[in-house]
Amino acid sequence: MMSEGLNFNLLDQDLLLLPERAIYWLQQKTLIVADVHLGKAGHFRKAGIAVPRQVGLDDLDCLTRLIKQHEPQKIWFLGDLFHSEMNADWHDFAKWRQDHQHIIMQLVIGNHDIIKERHYHDLNVSTHHQLTEGPFLMQHHPKDENCIADGTHYVFCGHIHPGVKLSGRGGQSVTLPCFSFGQKQAILPSFGKFTGKVALRHRNGDKVFGVLKEKVIAV
Repeated sequence: MMSEGLNFNLLDQDLLLLPERAIYWLQQKTLIVADVHLGKAGHFRKAGIAVPRQVGLDDLDCLTRLIKQHEPQKIWFLGDLFHSEMNADWHDFAKWRQDHQHIIMQLVIGNHDIIKERHYHDLNVSTHHQLTEGPFLMQHHPKDENCIADGTHYVFCGHIHPGVKLSGRGGQSVTLPCFSFGQKQAILPSFGKFTGKVALRHRNGDKVFGVLKEKVIAV
């Protein structure tokens, strides 16, 4: 069953917000994801903590399904593609990249991306500190309010693993991963499923979209 994305127009650009915690930018035929954190399971296994290897493979399988469904020409990773130093999970990523050589892949370096950049280049993944395309600026860390106000581009970023807390009448609550669109900056949810999430405080006027298993909802 194919998941149901939510259409969102921003600055005259058509974005599809996907429940897989990714954005497909239609005009650019580009898939945008943040905080995949591949290798995190291997990092824990290396430290003697039993985490199944399948955790990272599931995220790669999810990317493969998105590629088949949307046929992107490019994939942009907004930082923290690989969680730590190189480990056995790197070989899974290298094989996955080999299977999708026809797609341009670009990585905006995040704080967890400590593997030497030449290893990404060997896999034909280019590395950057920022990317600009049309009205958008892609980076890993959110900008502070002063920088946002002075900027000419609308920022897309990750790093925070944002969530939105929903409360019911009976006092029960749930925190969903979310896409958070402010006046000049959007924070993407973490694509990697082996990650946490932080409930953000949103301002009036922010557009927030919670992520359910098979659809994205406005909240």
